[in-house]
Amino acid sequence: MTHPYRTQLAVGSLVINALVWGVSWWPFRELQSYGLHPLWSTTLVYGVALLLVSAWRPGAWRVLFNTPALLLLFVAAGLTNVCFNWAVTVGDVVRVVLLFYLMPAWSVLIAWAVLKERPTRASLLRLGLALIGVVIVLKSPESPWPVPGSAADWLALAGGLCFAATNVMLLKLADSPSQGRMLAMFGGGAIMAAAAGLAGVAGQVVPAPAFDLAGWPVALGLCLAFLVGNLALQYGAARLAASTTALVMLTELLFASVSSAWLGAADFSQRTFIGGSLIVLAALLAARAPGTESGPPADPQAK
Repeated sequence: MTHPYRTQLAVGSLVINALVWGVSWWPFRELQSYGLHPLWSTTLVYGVALLLVSAWRPGAWRVLFNTPALLLLFVAAGLTNVCFNWAVTVGDVVRVVLLFYLMPAWSVLIAWAVLKERPTRASLLRLGLALIGVVIVLKSPESPWPVPGSAADWLALAGGLCFAATNVMLLKLADSPSQGRMLAMFGGGAIMAAAAGLAGVAGQVVPAPAFDLAGWPVALGLCLAFLVGNLALQYGAARLAASTTALVMLTELLFASVSSAWLGAADFSQRTFIGGSLIVLAALLAARAPGTESGPPADPQAK
């Protein structure tokens, strides 16, 4: 039996991780004001983590290249970071996080295709509920159709899809060495962001990095925060059921909402509130669904 205080400590660790992700939009925006586009900030943060993992477990590279499926995890995790970090930097924070949390709905379809898990009536109901929420969020009076109205919307939806693919791949690779999975996620974050940044520079969409040294305290703080968040995640997720982990991680929405409202980075319209409530309800139902009590937890740090 798990001692109550250990459970509380595990839950508290997950809340710390959710806090890091929920307020990460602010340092990303600060770094952009110092000349560092979110793609280059992501490259920096995950590059530091990649160097640390490589020094700690140099054999992880061999595991990565000898396991082709880990390369898919590498791409999915990397694109998750590219899309999410870019979206929260340039878009309405709450809207971006809500669209990103369509992830449980995407998971139903991806698990069906990759893991051959046929969706149940309940999972299809959750999928429909989440999609109705997205339609409400996206349907503006100015648009006749509920389509993404900005690059941030598209990035948020794509990030949630990639996050769902990341979690499905983590389940598929549950028996692979953990060092390989960790390297794939951190390496994907660093290298995919760098590749996207270089492609963006070539296409004149992303500016080349021109960092004002006055922003180094923010950059250092973001690196440390992500490392602490990862350690907190590893501690908490290893000691709690996957359903509990998923529920606690939804506090990221709370942290993102409060921080963005406080700093004026979000627009709380009635449409966003109603549609967002349906998306959150679908995520809550997914977290409490039968069959989530065992198996490896969804790993938000892949984001």
